[in-house]
Amino acid sequence: MDLFILRHGKAGQSTESPDDGGRALTSDGKSEIRKVARWMRSKKLRFDVIATSPLTRANETAEIVARSLGQKDQLEVWDELAPSGDPDTLCYHVAQSGKNAAVLIIGHEPALSLLISKIISRGGIASCVLAKGGLAKIRNYSFNEQPTGELQWLLTPKQITEMQ
Repeated sequence: MDLFILRHGKAGQSTESPDDGGRALTSDGKSEIRKVARWMRSKKLRFDVIATSPLTRANETAEIVARSLGQKDQLEVWDELAPSGDPDTLCYHVAQSGKNAAVLIIGHEPALSLLISKIISRGGIASCVLAKGGLAKIRNYSFNEQPTGELQWLLTPKQITEMQ
């Protein structure tokens, strides 16, 4: 399985209020995600599942990508992609998409970087940072007792834009 991991785009100011989930993408954030989505389309990326956190900024990111790729019917909301979600449940859910699937998940930091680290280090220690609007690809993803896979690439939005 190929697992793609996308961090939501730039959003409004972070707050400590309980309504943090309602923060939307800024106009710069939307523009940056549109560029990332165009790059994904130019690389002919297709997904069996596009899964997003239920939070507004991630959901908006997913909508932009799904619309750009013509794959709105692949869009699903997964509660385990919310900041409070359980990474083991997320890994299991991803694996249920099938051995030959291509899955895109869209969520938040620090959970996504920790997830990448957990997968590529087979539960050991690895350190990486996924920028806002950043995209990673893990190939040969599987989940038995623990998730495993190989990091093929980890790109910032700036790197993606420079490759267009």
